[in-house]
Amino acid sequence: MKCFDCGYIDSKVIESRDVDDSATIRRRRQCLRCGARFTTYERMELPTLAVIKKDGSRELFNRDKVAGGIYRAVEKRPIAIAHVEAMIAQIERDLRGGGEAEVSSDMIGEMVMTKLAALDDVAYVRFASVYRQFTDVASFERELRRLKTRLP
Repeated sequence: MKCFDCGYIDSKVIESRDVDDSATIRRRRQCLRCGARFTTYERMELPTLAVIKKDGSRELFNRDKVAGGIYRAVEKRPIAIAHVEAMIAQIERDLRGGGEAEVSSDMIGEMVMTKLAALDDVAYVRFASVYRQFTDVASFERELRRLKTRLP
């Protein structure tokens, strides 16, 4: 594994642990040249999953795109990274476990919104405002009313 700091290609593993229900291995490494420490993740390579976008085009499923949207939504919220990573892993498992080679971006967005609504209301509204592309205050207010009716 190449060191991110000095570019040296050899490192030693300091610690390994399973994450995401043993679907991923997290390794702490240390560069043998400069001593920098960094983390790597190993995931099993899974069959190809295509995403059908709103305009009809297709692209390969990118876990990092889903994670980026979720992390922006939960930014500065009191949510543990472990919860977020578990949610992302569950979404990916659900998508790949559906048996389909293609899924719609709408399906992914709705899955994320459902999980965020259960996790944190503010993160849900943040994600919904981008995903649903609110164009005016009225559409935003409608979403807030929907959220309020679901709360106890």
